[in-house]
Amino acid sequence: MNPMRTQVGIVGGGPAGMMLAHLLHRAGIESIVVEARSREYVQERVRAGVLEQGTCDLMREAGVGARLAREGITHHGLELRFGGDRHRIDLSGLTGGKTITIYPQREVVKDLIDARIAAGGAIFFEADEVGIRGFDGNAPAIRFRGGGSVQEISCDFIAGCDGFHGVCRPSLPAGALTIFERVYPFAWLGILAEVAPSSDELIYCRHDRGFALHSMRSPTLTRLYLQCGPDDEIGAWPDQRVWAELHTRFAVGDGWKLNEGRIVQKGITPMRSFVAEPMSYGRVFLAGDAAHIVPPTGAKGLNLALADVRVLAAALAKYYADGSRELLDSYSRSCLRRVWKVQRFSWWMTSLLHRFPEDNPFDRRRQVAELDYVTNSWAAAQSLAENYVGLPMD
Repeated sequence: MNPMRTQVGIVGGGPAGMMLAHLLHRAGIESIVVEARSREYVQERVRAGVLEQGTCDLMREAGVGARLAREGITHHGLELRFGGDRHRIDLSGLTGGKTITIYPQREVVKDLIDARIAAGGAIFFEADEVGIRGFDGNAPAIRFRGGGSVQEISCDFIAGCDGFHGVCRPSLPAGALTIFERVYPFAWLGILAEVAPSSDELIYCRHDRGFALHSMRSPTLTRLYLQCGPDDEIGAWPDQRVWAELHTRFAVGDGWKLNEGRIVQKGITPMRSFVAEPMSYGRVFLAGDAAHIVPPTGAKGLNLALADVRVLAAALAKYYADGSRELLDSYSRSCLRRVWKVQRFSWWMTSLLHRFPEDNPFDRRRQVAELDYVTNSWAAAQSLAENYVGLPMD
């Protein structure tokens, strides 16, 4: 066994884990990151792409925003489409100039990994058999197999940033957490197409056949989603069917057309809301998808994860500066207040735009009436806008 020692052991090399490691480094706190996947995998997996104003501010403040500033696509509004009509929500005008930025999660991870390596920070990729122990006492440790041998990292604290399917949350004792969950009766079929976006801004579409979303990843890559059945298989959605359904759901009467291109990626994403409370136990602190999942309708997953680690990094900095556990002890409470507001918004956006199998004609008319209200009421539109650009991180 090869023993190591650090101040904070971080399980998970995605955006939450890498941002935490970076923020701790800037505060003079040592950490080691352990990631089960390869560097190539975490840098290339297709995930979220909408950054809130606060997330962009955090990237800039942390010194990893240079490429974001060059390559990110800033949006000042979004479109709600229903009943064959288009309605723009002026995000900036409703929030005092705040914006969202299109910048894929994989690019955020690349920037953070590059910063980590440039700073000489330790990352163990392709770690097998990862486990944590000792976190209910004063000697927490992370053990894993890497490079053909067993490795162990002794640390003061463990940050569980290893996602919904990671090892940290399941390692906590039975009864330590209360789980709140809702599984939705539909999924998203997502495609990535090599074609210029058909709109300068995101389009959220409510249609009697189901929800659709037009997004983008770059000036030449379009990201599109369709509501589908939770048990649908990719084989049931050949390219021709995908494009036909997209054209049907996005159709309007003013000449707007959806650009088609070669589909280079296709996948089905289940939809759920999930929260584990509290977000800490002993010397383990959960962050990001390890602690909560939101349906992607509100574009909040990545942003919520980075908000968590911003709070955690400040709490750890306070502890190492003067020995105070005040912020560590309030970490879960501080994060959960924001988490539940984001859960509320993500659920609301999902219920506003999707067709539920149990809906009757009354439900569908009510849904359209709410969209009509949101797009014609300054107060309702402002509520949507301030949540979409991001609630305060602190």
